[in-house]
Amino acid sequence: MNMPSEFVGRLGALDSCAVSDALDKLGLKGSVNGIHRFTTEQRIAGRVLTVKLDRAEGRSNTRHLCTTAIDAATPGEIIVVEQRTGLDAASWGGNLAIGAKMRKVAGVIVEGPARDIDDCRRIDFPVFARSHTSRTARGRIVEVATNETITVGDVEVNPGDYAVADGSGVVFIAASDIARVLETAEAIVAREEAMAQALREGVSISQVMGANYESMLKK
Repeated sequence: MNMPSEFVGRLGALDSCAVSDALDKLGLKGSVNGIHRFTTEQRIAGRVLTVKLDRAEGRSNTRHLCTTAIDAATPGEIIVVEQRTGLDAASWGGNLAIGAKMRKVAGVIVEGPARDIDDCRRIDFPVFARSHTSRTARGRIVEVATNETITVGDVEVNPGDYAVADGSGVVFIAASDIARVLETAEAIVAREEAMAQALREGVSISQVMGANYESMLKK
């Protein structure tokens, strides 16, 4: 029986492009544009914990943003934060990164701004975010949910789903689809590696990148 740890290991061997291609081939959503890698050169892959933030509007936090998710995290998980208020207010910062790194969290993906980018870079903690800012969340943003459904880009993300993020982009995979997405992505990678080897052996690029390449993602 396949286990989440096996899925995470296989996902970690794939880049976001291969997984995005697999989603295309299967007719699934999951790729998100416009979220950037701001700190390390690492690729991250794992299961996700979710956090949803909203405008404070007179409300105050009983705990600091994202600390509930950090305390609940197991090694290798990814924290995914939704802050779609339109406010320039950080959803992640340096002390959160230290706490997450101590819990062996793989990284954070923020639909919104993050801050303390230099601090996160110094400790080699992966931060992927929509933007960056110096402005605090204090008095502006509150946490309204942990480990509930959120939205990143136009993709619905649930606790226990999977994510891979690297220099090309961020891709989410529903837990119910992970087995077939991995199988499809691995087959795509194998075909592309064979194409790369043919190029290294001197086969012309027009021959290698022919009609077969254009049809490889057809259902």
